[in-house]
Amino acid sequence: MRYFVVLLSILLCGFQQIQAYWPFSQKKSIYEYKSIENVNTKPLSPVIFVPGYGGNQIDAKLHKTSTPSVYCSKDADWFNLWLNLEQIVPLVVNCWVDNFKLYYDNVTKTTHNTPGVETRVPGWGDPEVVHWIDPSHNMNGAYFIDIGNLLISRGYDSKKNIHGAPYDFRKAPNENRQYFIDLKELVEATYEANNQIPITFIAHSMGSPMILVFLQQQTSEWKAKYIARVISLAGAWAGSIKALKVYAMGDDLDSFLLSGKILKEEQISNPSTAWLLPSPLFWGGDEVLVKTPKRSYTMGQLEQFFNDLGFRNGWEMRKNTMRYVLNFNPPDVELHCLYGDRVPTVEQLVYEKDDITDETPTLVMGLGDGTVNRRSLRACKYWSGYQAANITNVVFSGVNHMGILKNKKVLDYITRILQI
Repeated sequence: MRYFVVLLSILLCGFQQIQAYWPFSQKKSIYEYKSIENVNTKPLSPVIFVPGYGGNQIDAKLHKTSTPSVYCSKDADWFNLWLNLEQIVPLVVNCWVDNFKLYYDNVTKTTHNTPGVETRVPGWGDPEVVHWIDPSHNMNGAYFIDIGNLLISRGYDSKKNIHGAPYDFRKAPNENRQYFIDLKELVEATYEANNQIPITFIAHSMGSPMILVFLQQQTSEWKAKYIARVISLAGAWAGSIKALKVYAMGDDLDSFLLSGKILKEEQISNPSTAWLLPSPLFWGGDEVLVKTPKRSYTMGQLEQFFNDLGFRNGWEMRKNTMRYVLNFNPPDVELHCLYGDRVPTVEQLVYEKDDITDETPTLVMGLGDGTVNRRSLRACKYWSGYQAANITNVVFSGVNHMGILKNKKVLDYITRILQI
């Protein structure tokens, strides 16, 4: 993969501009905590981080017979595929798309990699792979690191009572069943290794509904024994209109040098994108999500929207994940629901033409955290009165979807809840 060095030197200026617009943490952390001896002698609730979409590293190994470009490698031993900034740049981004996208099998109702591509999720249990999405520790790939540094400064040990629970975030719960088995084992092992102190989950974005699915699978007795609480940050409890936008035009990752239409090929191949579509439990069936001059697509007409887009597989993947969307039973554990608000967030798509194939819609904005709509962020309020354990909702006005991971008020709240 040394051709990347040549290409990157050619594209150096453009690469620097990509960094300036990257959606993950962009500047050196202002919260670089140093360990403080004997800062806390209380028993510490072990923390397990559950990332959202794109929130952990994924590796790949190549043994391909063909590639989309002469710039692309056919053979390579294990290397970091996500997040790898060397690959998500113009000219070579098509190589990354081909290596990372999935193919849907309508017979098995599952997805698989491009032929000749193997993927793996490294570092099970290791907080490193969720603290840093980019293993080179480029600040553009910082994720849970600010919270991790905070915990260590208050007496936590990254090898004992801080763990990461990474997964293949391209896939929805129906294809992540082994993950839930492994997560249960990690919880129990961590509990025993820490003098039987119950666990605290800290989840972000899609990680929150992933934890909800996990907890729905456990008995009340098990949860009472092993789980102290869930701290949800910007939980996408009821999906997001942004997922609909991805199917329509892709997501350029907030970089003006990258094309959303190019990245769209990979993004719409992911069942997790279908899972994150708006929930019919929180969007009315007659609520208009997409408009053209002559017609409107309501929440109840998403199947037709996919048909008109020419991407039937998107609807098929949605059907496969619907049982998780419609099961909104409470987690039955103490829940702290933290989220930003009053940030412009896409609320509706408007097309200038009735033929929406390959057309780019105008985005009508509403309120949320810039990624997840307000009603989805607030959906955790629904459980109040439906479970015995306390539910606390805290809103941070003006804090966006990624900013919540390093907001000082959020970090201070976490210290109070953990009593550290």
